Amino acid sequence: MRQLSDSMTPTPLTPSALAAALQQAVAHHKAGELDTAQRIYQDILHADPAHFDALQLLGAIAVQEGRWGEALDFLSRALRVNPAHAAVHSNVGNALKALGRSHEAVASYDLAIRFKPDYAEAFYNRANALTALGQTADALRDYQKAIDLKPDYAAAHCNLGLALQELKRPHEAIRSYDTAIALRPGYAQAYFNRGNALKVLRRLDEACASYDLAIRAKPDFAAAYCNKSYALLLGGDLRQGWPLYEWRWQLEPMRSSLRDFGRPLWTGAEDLRGKTILLEAEQGLGDSIQFCRYTQLLADRGAQVVLELPKALLGLLSTLAGVPLIVERGQPLPPFDYRCPLLSLPLAFGTQLHSIPCAGPYLFADPVKTRYRREKIGSRHRLKVGLVWSGGHRPDQPAVWAIDASRNVPVDLLAQCLHTADADFFSLQKGEPAESDIRQRAQGLWPRGNFYNFADALHDFADTAALIANMDVVLTVDTSTAHVAAALGKPTWILNRYDTCWRWLLDRDDSPWYRSVTLYRQAQDLDWAPVLRRVAHDLSRFVASPT
Repeated sequence: MRQLSDSMTPTPLTPSALAAALQQAVAHHKAGELDTAQRIYQDILHADPAHFDALQLLGAIAVQEGRWGEALDFLSRALRVNPAHAAVHSNVGNALKALGRSHEAVASYDLAIRFKPDYAEAFYNRANALTALGQTADALRDYQKAIDLKPDYAAAHCNLGLALQELKRPHEAIRSYDTAIALRPGYAQAYFNRGNALKVLRRLDEACASYDLAIRAKPDFAAAYCNKSYALLLGGDLRQGWPLYEWRWQLEPMRSSLRDFGRPLWTGAEDLRGKTILLEAEQGLGDSIQFCRYTQLLADRGAQVVLELPKALLGLLSTLAGVPLIVERGQPLPPFDYRCPLLSLPLAFGTQLHSIPCAGPYLFADPVKTRYRREKIGSRHRLKVGLVWSGGHRPDQPAVWAIDASRNVPVDLLAQCLHTADADFFSLQKGEPAESDIRQRAQGLWPRGNFYNFADALHDFADTAALIANMDVVLTVDTSTAHVAAALGKPTWILNRYDTCWRWLLDRDDSPWYRSVTLYRQAQDLDWAPVLRRVAHDLSRFVASPT
């Protein structure tokens, strides 16, 4: 786009010449010839710096091209000329939302709707901003209003489905997606969302078929390939699931974290005798704990294994077999011949349900730390139960908020359901806000005085492992501590949300990944009370017949 010098004197043009230039620019704009349109709009502004149409259309193009700061400049200038123009306020909202300023975006959409009460697009955009703010119920009303004003608004039907799904109404969500697809055949995003809703309902074959339709409409749809892999893995079809799981590297934030070492990926076919292979930790800490088990298999093939890990895992995973060298992430790496991310190892080894290696124990608590923790706990005659009821809140990752809401157990309900058990309970809970909350409320929640909080002494997973080693059983939601306890071979009871993670499969209370795991599954979403009553009953039996 041509830049004009501020020192240039505006060229006087007659109103008819400006009108002709605007008409020409709009024609190019509609034809998608944006560079030409912008040049003419700029020429118009050169002649008339307060030309409203040129300002607002340049702002609209900047929004379209993702130049958010430039868009706000043009649109703000346009509003100084005409402060009551609904479309400009709506585009300001679009730019603000893209910049992460959703509260301000909502205010801009409010103004757009004030000046044009039947503005379906502004209701739709305001709903998107409200969704970003976590105000899903309000967003639902706005999506419905947009549909009332414009019944054939396919995108609004699609996003209405997302809001319904967020509100745990998947059957209604599917109907919204079906409507969106009927209005816009080949609507890849709607097919993808529909697959997600079907997966929540455990209709896995239908979910995979819906993902396939999304992929047919959009062959490079990485999220559809990846979510299909989750459905396949959840159903136990590891043979088809692992290859599709590699599409995760096309998604953010994985794509940005991918490093080019100039070394080939080990796929399982290459001879490793006398070679060095770098294993890269990826995703969550629990994932690294679950998949580090493959190191011995690599060593058995003659490889020298280098394992790169975040600092919190260094101490615990130093007990892992088959790893002569562990390097903290960010530190210099030794020379190596091949690389492999940890979660690509099951594909490389062709892992099936019957061939999952080393179901535990394969990690071990430090004996000195274990003895020290035993002395701190002291002699006890009741069952010792380690507790984790919440995953750490990640404010910078809104994509996982829904998972946190589903997997976290209200600590009040936990205490209410377990208070009759003849046991001592030890908090293994790390992560805010749960850690601070229990520190303030423990005495009120556990009036019998049988709750103990040593979480302040847990600085890394080696410390956590030492405390777990002194427990009889660990009761935990699906978080990294579950993997620590299970990898140690400690009886691990996992409180498993209805919309379960693929690694725990369906319709079974055990896990082929860890022989010491028992799964306590929700029969319906967010309903933890019956699950905790079963746990309390089984704890009483555990006390009566300890193993």
